[in-house]
Amino acid sequence: MDARMMDAMAGEMMSMAEMPAVDAAVMQACMDACAACEQACTVCSMQMMDCAPSCMNCADMCNTMMRAMLRMPGMTPASMMAMLDACIAMCQTCMDMCMMHADDSAVCAMCADSCRACMDACMAVKDAMMAAA
Repeated sequence: MDARMMDAMAGEMMSMAEMPAVDAAVMQACMDACAACEQACTVCSMQMMDCAPSCMNCADMCNTMMRAMLRMPGMTPASMMAMLDACIAMCQTCMDMCMMHADDSAVCAMCADSCRACMDACMAVKDAMMAAA
């Protein structure tokens, strides 16, 4: 999603009664990291190594996380935190699996790096939500 869309949504996100205000740039960075991770995991899953199931699950979770962030109205802080925790957990699992092949596969190394970046971005959103609460 581009910055113009985030700017358009920023006013709505900031005015939701239950959801703490989170900087649009932090949200944008998380959605970008989720998109990159989804793509990296999808490519990695096509190698048909034993990390493929984790990669496919992680790609799906990252896509779901992005969609949830786009539908902030209707989300409660507890449900958003649970989604972020699930995305972090799935990325951790995928990263751990891909790190087993990282020395032999540049694709697995790239996937693991994308998973780490996505976990960091999800944690930044969680931190921003807790700080704003």
